[in-house]
Amino acid sequence: METSAITGDHSPTPATDPFLTGRVALVTGAASGIGRACALAFAAAGAPVHVVDIAADAAEAVADEIGGTAHGTDLADPVAVDALPARVDIVVNNAGLQHVAPIQDFPTEWFTLIHKVMVEAPFRIVRRTLPHMYAQNWGRIVNISSVHGLRASAFKSAYVAAKHALEGLSKVAALEGAPFGVTSNCICPGYVRTPLTENQIAAQATTHGIHADDVIRDIMLDRSAIKRLIEPDEVAAAALFLCRPHARHVTGTSLALDGGWTAH
Repeated sequence: METSAITGDHSPTPATDPFLTGRVALVTGAASGIGRACALAFAAAGAPVHVVDIAADAAEAVADEIGGTAHGTDLADPVAVDALPARVDIVVNNAGLQHVAPIQDFPTEWFTLIHKVMVEAPFRIVRRTLPHMYAQNWGRIVNISSVHGLRASAFKSAYVAAKHALEGLSKVAALEGAPFGVTSNCICPGYVRTPLTENQIAAQATTHGIHADDVIRDIMLDRSAIKRLIEPDEVAAAALFLCRPHARHVTGTSLALDGGWTAH
């Protein structure tokens, strides 16, 4: 039976065992989408979660839902980033933004902003939290990269460059952290069902006069073998996997959740 590209064949992730009891997690961009799914998943696994997002009210709502702590933080502000908690065992660098334009027309202020949020902020957060991780000989850094950390697309110069930089930062953290029991990895999803993606689907369906399923299959997922959007909690499950005891030798890697995009 053929499955709709919109609804997919996804079922909710089952309840997680509390294997992270005693570990503290910090998740950026945690008010919605992948970040929210990670916050819920890590809380279900027993970890108190610092819910970091520029949307303070939404971050508070997620924190209330999981018994976490909200931080309404603008990650483009180095002072605000450096005020985030340092005694953290797990960091999920997820926050990001996008702007699409040809290089010759790309606003320099957007390029700078994207790199502040998606490269400098993760560096500052990892820099602050590593001493605590090193002191206890355990830590997990999970960087939500993208298939665009492995491949390029036209008109996304800032985003592609930032994700490639995040991949490099992650690998350096893996090498430096290995003697101290700290792992660092990237998760590289293709198109994930987030509010931003849903809005893009609707807009393109209207623009091209086609069904939303056709937008996903023929435009967004043209390079993907699996013609279905990734669900946020599928990415969160991968993040949890990287924190489990049996993943302690997984470090410096880029875990592609791209439906076969990078197989080409």
